[in-house]
Amino acid sequence: MLIHNISQLLTLNGGPQRGKDLGRLGIIEQGAVLMRGDTIVAVGPQDELITKYPDEQRMDANGKVMLPGFVDPHTHLVWAGDRAVEFEMRLEGRTYLEILAAGGGIISTVKATRQCEYDDLYAQTRARARTMLRYGTTTAEAKTGYGLELKSELDQLKILLDLDDEGPLEIIPTFLPAHAIAPEYQTDPDGYTRLICEKMLPAAYEWWLKHETGRPLPFVDVFCETGAFSLEQSRCILTRARDLGFPLKIHADEFDNLGGAQLAAELGAASADHLVKTSSEDIAALAASDTVAVALPCTPFGLAETHYTPAKEILDAGGLLALATDCNPGTAWCENMQFVIALACRVLKLTPAQAIAAATINSAAAIQRDDRIGSIEPGKQADMILLTVNDYRHLGYRFGENLVNMVIKKGRMIPIV
Repeated sequence: MLIHNISQLLTLNGGPQRGKDLGRLGIIEQGAVLMRGDTIVAVGPQDELITKYPDEQRMDANGKVMLPGFVDPHTHLVWAGDRAVEFEMRLEGRTYLEILAAGGGIISTVKATRQCEYDDLYAQTRARARTMLRYGTTTAEAKTGYGLELKSELDQLKILLDLDDEGPLEIIPTFLPAHAIAPEYQTDPDGYTRLICEKMLPAAYEWWLKHETGRPLPFVDVFCETGAFSLEQSRCILTRARDLGFPLKIHADEFDNLGGAQLAAELGAASADHLVKTSSEDIAALAASDTVAVALPCTPFGLAETHYTPAKEILDAGGLLALATDCNPGTAWCENMQFVIALACRVLKLTPAQAIAAATINSAAAIQRDDRIGSIEPGKQADMILLTVNDYRHLGYRFGENLVNMVIKKGRMIPIV
């Protein structure tokens, strides 16, 4: 299929974009893309490609924008129920940590998820995955973490793998038993940390080798935060995971600066996420590493907070910045990367071009998949979205509506409107 008459073809070629290089879109005006099967074969000006490939089946893009599919590198896709009551509590003045201490927060979702039958949990998760796809996300990282016991965590991992097999949204799984202290260990967080290190991580490793031969190991993540896991507990969990061969991620500095970002850089984690209260020293450590700083602006927005990830400081230091939804039931029920881009332009002060790069090629780097997704280049997977508009700046400028006309995932064309 030769797709032509593209007003602006945003290739995002050249790999992840660090520091002030962020925002290099690689635009081809009046561009064209040739794909065969699930692979991009050629990219260039339409006149050149039409001349070179005169016999290919064609699709007219009608003068609209085409860009890589969004990559959402931080989601909590698998959960049961909702926390609408807590939303009202926050509006009445309760803080997130106060709600957590009262038995709400993550633990309330853990209880609902543990009690949910597999098929029901799969259906709820599948609906959110389909919504993501409609808004232009073609690949999403998704975490376990609402079980906090081995069986439930492995069930969630299986749901993610089954959803990935079903498609069309591609799921990159993360094993997150260290999302919160399990209810049974509320007075013994060190004991729960030992359980994760000594039992849950080795069991997940063996389960993966038995059930998923041929797939890369999932990421292992930890919530390094006041009220969750301390820096030392996080180090123990991530070190054990690394020794088993798992790639690493970390939640860090959402509420307090505990040093999680530096730990991520030290251990070679793929990403450090949230980073609202990150110090200049931690920013420098991230910038000196290949660990991607993932901003989640929907979370402070959802909490009605005023502090966001210091994106400009990260870029000034030469860091790698990505964007994600943090889709979750408590603070950011949002499957829409277009809204993340619009929010990032306003609160992180990114340009539309910077936000788009952070939501495509850099977010692919945050899940270590930038070698095959996140840009439109020959040899890469044919993951692209066609917009309803003819200028890319409408992403960021507009919000509250879906600007995606068609999703192309692994060469499969999926009309949206």
